[in-house]
Amino acid sequence: MEMGRLAARGYKIYDASKARQHMEPARTVVDLHIEKLSDDWKHLSNFDILSTQLKAFEKYYQLSVLHHQPSLTVIHGVGEGVLRDEIHEKLRLKREVKSFVNQFHPSFGYGATEIFFQY
Repeated sequence: MEMGRLAARGYKIYDASKARQHMEPARTVVDLHIEKLSDDWKHLSNFDILSTQLKAFEKYYQLSVLHHQPSLTVIHGVGEGVLRDEIHEKLRLKREVKSFVNQFHPSFGYGATEIFFQY
């Protein structure tokens, strides 16, 4: 199909080799505390809070992969470990993940997981 005809009909045509410049920049550290993700979170149920946090995790995970970052640190907090466990379960299924670790860090304590990628 000719791209000129699509452009004439109002479709945006991008050069695939320059696709990264149209994406949000990746982060090396992502804080998933709900206060950092939403201003209006107090009325949310625990399920809605967890869903919001996991959605943000997926977004920044995908951006890290698309930008070929070597690693990503996800701050999930300590708490009861529900968010940490959900993230770790997802990471076990991701093919780009070389390894991940939840070890003590001076800045985050045990409340963060560092993810290392392989491409």
